[in-house]
Amino acid sequence: MLHPDRLFPSDPTQRDIARRLYGEVSALPIISPHGHTDPSWFAKDEPFPDPASLFVKPDHYAFRMLYSQGIPLEQLGVPRKDGGETSSDNRAIWRLLASNWQLFRGTPTSMWLTHAFETVFGVTERLSAASADRIYDRIEECLGKPEFRPRALFERFNLELLATTESPLDPLEHHKAIRESGWKGRVITAFRPDPVVDPEFEGFHGNLAELGRITGQDTATWDGYLAALADRRQYFKSFGATSTDHGHPTAATADLPRAEAETLFDIVRRGGATAGEAELFRAQMLTEMARMSLEDGLVMQIHPGSFRNHNNLLFERFGRDKGADIPVGTEYVRALKPLLDRFGNERDLTIILFTLDEDSYSRELAPLAGHYPALRVGPAWWFHDSPEGMRRYREMITETAGFYNTVGFNDDTRAFCSIPARHDVSRRVDCSFLARLVAEHRMDEDEAADLAVDLAYRLAKSAYKL
Repeated sequence: MLHPDRLFPSDPTQRDIARRLYGEVSALPIISPHGHTDPSWFAKDEPFPDPASLFVKPDHYAFRMLYSQGIPLEQLGVPRKDGGETSSDNRAIWRLLASNWQLFRGTPTSMWLTHAFETVFGVTERLSAASADRIYDRIEECLGKPEFRPRALFERFNLELLATTESPLDPLEHHKAIRESGWKGRVITAFRPDPVVDPEFEGFHGNLAELGRITGQDTATWDGYLAALADRRQYFKSFGATSTDHGHPTAATADLPRAEAETLFDIVRRGGATAGEAELFRAQMLTEMARMSLEDGLVMQIHPGSFRNHNNLLFERFGRDKGADIPVGTEYVRALKPLLDRFGNERDLTIILFTLDEDSYSRELAPLAGHYPALRVGPAWWFHDSPEGMRRYREMITETAGFYNTVGFNDDTRAFCSIPARHDVSRRVDCSFLARLVAEHRMDEDEAADLAVDLAYRLAKSAYKL
């Protein structure tokens, strides 16, 4: 089902160049420096239970499309917060995906899943209502074999490194188990402090208390709170972390005098902060995190611009990250200025900016990253992690920021078996973009070949200090 020239240009001259460039990168190891796979998979190395649990239940790309057509998440086996009843018939869940496969025509989800079905499990027919049981049986049979366990797939996927993402309250017990197991696969963590820096995050006040308990710091005071965060960053570094990740609603930053920051912390700690005070606190904490990154060397990622959990009913019933996050317009130039005034010229600091607002690529992000030594632009993200999104990204970023103020590709996924597919799509799209530059005599082919390797492998390794 996978055509060898998929995503390559239709123009024969450019297609031939793209083929040659892709030949330089197709077999390179995968660096996956940011994502949300479950470290327990690699700690326990137990078989994945069934096709529905592997491909449907954890994948918000898959179940959000089905939900949009009126299929309840309960029918798809997505767990409820209250423990209420959801489908446990995994074959029926799979049949729902198969009988609605036409919904995914032309989408990245279809490309990723088809790639995984064929290259991982040897499936050579299209998913449909008629083929659903045959494909389910084929995948289920494979999952029972040792060569389809998580560690074996990790090695088969040619993963050189995989980063997961954890809350600062996470004990990282699975990362500890991986380390103590003696397995050579490199799985590291990343520090995601949102639960303890966002006053509007559910359970924020209890999270502060827990942060104090596990660090022995007094998180009722500003100094103790900052010390506790610095302590947890060091703990994460001890398990291989090289980066932090910040999923704030906006890119707003602030650099308040100490007394004002301390007063603001007292307000949010006690509860009852206004929306404006919560936003100002998040803004201050981005600057504090940048200061800590300059001190401890962790690369800082900022992922703003998502109205998270937009569907209140789903959030109340199923919790966060259930496919109801919607992009919003995001401003960077004024928002980042307080942080950049203080740290933007630091050559030893790396801040990677992401966006869901494509309008900001050429107007804001490329000019910012094309000037400030501390800034880099992250790859096309989330809703734009698609062939067309990647093409738009290269077209709008490159003229101002070039290629070397970007950081290669990261897959940012929860769906383990989609990782090779996502990286393959990125490599094919980048080779196609470079082929056009070569065909238009804007770059020599030997330069493009070297650059293709940078985009597929070396830039991510360098940017994330791997």
